[in-house]
Amino acid sequence: MGYGRKAAGLKPEETRTAYRVVAAGGTAEITEKKSRFIATVQPVHSQEEAAAFVESMRKKYWDATHNCSAYVIGRQGEIKRSSDDGEPSGTAGRPMLEVLLAQELCDVAVVVTRYFGGTLLGTGGLIRAYGRAVQEGLAASRISTMTPMILIRLGMEYSFVGKIKAVLAREEAVVLEESYTDSVAMNVAVVDEKKEQLLKELTEATGGRIETEEKEMTYLAL
Repeated sequence: MGYGRKAAGLKPEETRTAYRVVAAGGTAEITEKKSRFIATVQPVHSQEEAAAFVESMRKKYWDATHNCSAYVIGRQGEIKRSSDDGEPSGTAGRPMLEVLLAQELCDVAVVVTRYFGGTLLGTGGLIRAYGRAVQEGLAASRISTMTPMILIRLGMEYSFVGKIKAVLAREEAVVLEESYTDSVAMNVAVVDEKKEQLLKELTEATGGRIETEEKEMTYLAL
């Protein structure tokens, strides 16, 4: 095995900032002056997927008074849309969207279904109810932060595995894959700011008898 450090395969990235996504959607219901508000949250990755989700909720709750919606697409929130679906302008879709933006979420859609309870809520009441419904829907969902990490391939002798794993744990590197043949190979991921320290400690722990190759960047849920 030839030992050393390689950087081949690294690709420039436009952005290396973390972003928040809905890993698993959820549903929650609140009641305001006998009106029922049912929030359904789902991860989406395109306008077409968001539109299909909204339409599926309209079909599911076909007898509801309103099915208001909001969604954010893209890591930088490039696409933002909302609909009041017959509620007074600005009282439903916009406050729903503002909750998604306040939580810095992307690639997510939410539909809040309302069954009218017979009492008018007024502009302020509607804004609060739709916003709170989305908050409850998100609380019932699983949110993940996607963190940018550098992939590194390691090659070593069997005798160094224990020391290497201790270093990886100390620097909070994630082992993605291990291969044991005539030698040991590992694919690991580490946040960019810890990369240099990790490589230094790996070299010291093995007396330079380790092969490291930096690969592309990826995003992992942490």
